[in-house]
Amino acid sequence: MSAFSRFTPLIASLPSTIPFVGPEAIERQRNRPIAARIGANESGFGPAPSVLKAMTAAASGVWQYNDPENFGLKAALAGHLGIAAENIAIGEGIDGLLGQIVRMVIEPGMPVVTSLGGYPTFNFHVAGHGGRLVTVPYVDDREDLDGLLAAVKRENAPLVYFANPDNPMGSWWDADSVIAFARALPDTCLLILDEAYGETAPAGTIPSVASLIAMPNVIRTRTFSKAYGLAGARVGYVISTAGTAQAFDKIRNHFGMNRIGTAAAVAALADTDYLAGVLERIAASRSRIAEIAARNGLKPLPSATNFVTIDCGKDAVFARAIVDGLMADHGIFIRMPGVAPLNRCIRISTGPEAEMALLEEALPHVLEKLGRQ
Repeated sequence: MSAFSRFTPLIASLPSTIPFVGPEAIERQRNRPIAARIGANESGFGPAPSVLKAMTAAASGVWQYNDPENFGLKAALAGHLGIAAENIAIGEGIDGLLGQIVRMVIEPGMPVVTSLGGYPTFNFHVAGHGGRLVTVPYVDDREDLDGLLAAVKRENAPLVYFANPDNPMGSWWDADSVIAFARALPDTCLLILDEAYGETAPAGTIPSVASLIAMPNVIRTRTFSKAYGLAGARVGYVISTAGTAQAFDKIRNHFGMNRIGTAAAVAALADTDYLAGVLERIAASRSRIAEIAARNGLKPLPSATNFVTIDCGKDAVFARAIVDGLMADHGIFIRMPGVAPLNRCIRISTGPEAEMALLEEALPHVLEKLGRQ
């Protein structure tokens, strides 16, 4: 298969990969529809009715570009967070923002510190900009803050990624530990503090906005994809100092946001009652998943997210067989971590009761079938 002959050497050296195989691709590969979509940490509870109403109203104006300054959404977020709009930058989900951050900081060959088995899309961006990944293993299924700090200092790294709560393990650190980690980093190292699952975390997990807002080497990334149920709308934002936030204007796609998604995000912020209800449903679903796992002899790990990671007690081959068996025989889509020793686990997203019921029925059949093999 031929390709253009003058791609950069970096692009020519990279594999054509997608960090995640989507459920749509799995449906195509297996020629089977998905009955329970509980693998991508989306919110099967969906957005609020008020949000859907706002999206419908915005649809008639979709012929217009979105405001390139994102003024309305920034203002809504500023009011929600109690900070100035100049401390916020908007992007096409956290994934898009991660790519921009890497582009702003990393030149080919520069070291970038992250956790071994952490969010693969971040690694994808680092590779795409020629960075050199320096990975630190998890300790007790939790990101190792001391190890990350030591790696930053050893490598003189200009960038470190830390997710709290964590994906794929669902673990978390308390706010005081996170603040101490941020303050211990050299000023020359930019911390990406990924708080995608912040809304679902226990009290005392997420540092106050004020605690880190004055640090120019800290960027906090947040999203509307999880608790707000807007993964397909692609709306994310960062919180940082005004100077650091403004740097995004140098490279971002100024017409990258869409009007319907932006309207949805503004409406979602306003509907606090709906968010509170969804958080209760997520918590209940986490308990349901944990009960199903335990009843089948598996070990659910504590979770601060909208998913539960389950220790299957064996190895990656066994965990993969569960993932494949649920999909092949029952149309249930889940995922698993990709790196040992985390890949002894499977990861199941919270969702409506109908999907939980399908999981409850299918899992013992899959495990029984594996036991016979």
